[in-house]
Amino acid sequence: MDRGPAITGKSIPRIDGPLKVRGQAKYAAEYEVPDLLHAAIVSASIAKGRVISIDSADAKSFPGVVAVLTHQNRPWFWPFSFLYKDPAGPPGQPFRPLYNDRVHFSGQPVALVVGDTYEAARDAAALVRVSYHREQHSTDLAAEVSRAYKSPRRRLGLAPTPQPTGDADRAFSEAPVKVEATYTTAAENHHPMELFATTVEWGDKTVTVYDKTQSPKSVEIFLKVAFRLFRRKVRVVSSFVGGAFGLGLRPQQSVFLAVLAAKALKRSIRLVIPRDQMFALGYRANSIQTVSLGADKNGHLLAVRHRAIAATSRNEDAQDPMLNFSASLYRCHNVKLAYELAKLDTVSPCDMRAPGAATGMFALECAMDELAYATNVDPLVLRLANYTERDQSENRPFSSKALRECYAQGAERFGWAKRSHAPRSMRKGKELVGWGMATGVWEAAMSPVPARAKVRLLADGRFEVTSSITDIGTGTYTILTQIAADALEASIERVVVKLGDSALPFNPIQGGSWTAATSGSAVQAACNKLKKKILSRAKQAGIVGNGQSTELLSPAALADLLRLSDHDNLSATATIINFPFGKKYTGATHSAVFAEVRIDEELAVVRVTRLVCAVAAGRILNPATARSQIIGASVMGIGKALYEDAATDHNLGRCMAHSFADYHIPSNADVYEIEVLFAEETDDKVSPIGVKGVGEIGSVAVAPAIANAIFHATGQRIRDLPITIDRLARSRD
Repeated sequence: MDRGPAITGKSIPRIDGPLKVRGQAKYAAEYEVPDLLHAAIVSASIAKGRVISIDSADAKSFPGVVAVLTHQNRPWFWPFSFLYKDPAGPPGQPFRPLYNDRVHFSGQPVALVVGDTYEAARDAAALVRVSYHREQHSTDLAAEVSRAYKSPRRRLGLAPTPQPTGDADRAFSEAPVKVEATYTTAAENHHPMELFATTVEWGDKTVTVYDKTQSPKSVEIFLKVAFRLFRRKVRVVSSFVGGAFGLGLRPQQSVFLAVLAAKALKRSIRLVIPRDQMFALGYRANSIQTVSLGADKNGHLLAVRHRAIAATSRNEDAQDPMLNFSASLYRCHNVKLAYELAKLDTVSPCDMRAPGAATGMFALECAMDELAYATNVDPLVLRLANYTERDQSENRPFSSKALRECYAQGAERFGWAKRSHAPRSMRKGKELVGWGMATGVWEAAMSPVPARAKVRLLADGRFEVTSSITDIGTGTYTILTQIAADALEASIERVVVKLGDSALPFNPIQGGSWTAATSGSAVQAACNKLKKKILSRAKQAGIVGNGQSTELLSPAALADLLRLSDHDNLSATATIINFPFGKKYTGATHSAVFAEVRIDEELAVVRVTRLVCAVAAGRILNPATARSQIIGASVMGIGKALYEDAATDHNLGRCMAHSFADYHIPSNADVYEIEVLFAEETDDKVSPIGVKGVGEIGSVAVAPAIANAIFHATGQRIRDLPITIDRLARSRD
């Protein structure tokens, strides 16, 4: 017998871990390619206008420079806008680098310098002189509120903002208790550890592209059409990704410009976007939100009104599900939501971990905390009083919902019962202590795009599983290995998983917390299909067995089967289509986050000393990798609450940050104790393997829990994120 009990559900160490710690896992800028040139971007120094002239004479004469590409001399590419969208991209006209003389945002690429070394390209890029015709720009969301609009075009795959129910205006005006406040959130930039980079190997008949992306197949299709490469074999490889939280969902500037240069010069090219230029790639939209809650004296909701105005670019309607959960999370019959956009002269906002929810739930959950104090009800008791087992916006039950268990288990582990209700009532030494909590919710679903997986029996008795899906650091290699091992009744040592290559079976983008459910279901289906084929072939070959599949799938039996089958290829491919959910249920993951902060009363320095995150996410395939996902998301939530602010100089229309010295994120010293609990939850409706996904849910409730804890500690309600020292000090004064 090859193996023991089931492997899924166990904390198996990461399959790719040894490769990473040994430095053997190659990332986009680490592939050795012969005859390689290097490229560097010249960025626009104005926020809006036109390029009048580009003087590249000094750059071209710089030692080692091969070419300088601009909109005037770049090779042809297909201009149609639909090519530049990810499958769920925003409506409008996506930005196309070096398309024409228009400048849409500060930091936009206006030229590309190619040299025989990175240093030559970088230094020569500083010698390119660009003259502009400036136009009046606007990058201030507050200044554009009066021109906010409801987008007439809806983003593909994004559910519309729920329609009003009941009469929220009247219910609010007549409510015995009212809470109404405006909350703002700053723009947040994407800064994964791995910079966005592309290495293009240009051959006579093939183009191999090593790219940092969340969808190798999407990038392959994009490149073949955009650059008319139909007569060439295009292969996109993204075997390992050093963090990607939404910015890699659509083809990025690095892959476009690198392939553009490779086509122009018929040479291999590498382009790495440095940290300072990462600020011009995409961001989580800043927002201004007003929440109005009406309730009876016991805190039961009578009215919910939530209006959000979010930033977008001039050319696209970047949309997030910012308000969708405000209509479904709590029981209330009178709900009115309004989601509007305001156009700014910036690069388009883009998805960022738990897009929409992390921003919209901050406002809703802080308002719920304010309601708890207005009614003198414990914040946890208030949420339980408004608990619902049905999706209020669609009037249908959840496929599963263990949020009560999250509340109970999280509160017990945190010690919530020991909390005193009054603000400024808890201290430790010279520090004020605050305890706050918040609810999190995120959609649980499979990808709307089908996914495929292939599994084949190797000559040595191992099984090879292949899929084009990449692993953005979430542990996909590991969980797919576990799923395959269980389905094939084999040990994990006998399963080899290959991912992140567009030449492998088609898979959709990795994002939205649907990869485990979607790709995992495809792998399970392929393994089951192969197992049936093996058992059938074994019967035909007359291999003696007792009928137990475990015996027939043992290495010895498979060796006999391969020998008797004359080493015929034994493989199976399966396609999984979105589980037939229909209109009967709503799928969602839920969480309850409890936060402790300690605040130096004199210096207004905030420390998040403890987080307890209780999560209900269906079947947990690997508790260790799932826990890591929640911890990483929680750290991002701390950054949103206290540090991250892509502050813009509105006179220049440019982000003032250039590095981590300017753009603050939590460091190791800022992260204390984070405890993760998983509430047991069975769901046979959300996916064939009962998985909901944990990538997004971990970040949704952290920022409001911290903000609520700060109020409990200080008695000061800060409604603007991030809650920096200066904001807290000003509020105190």
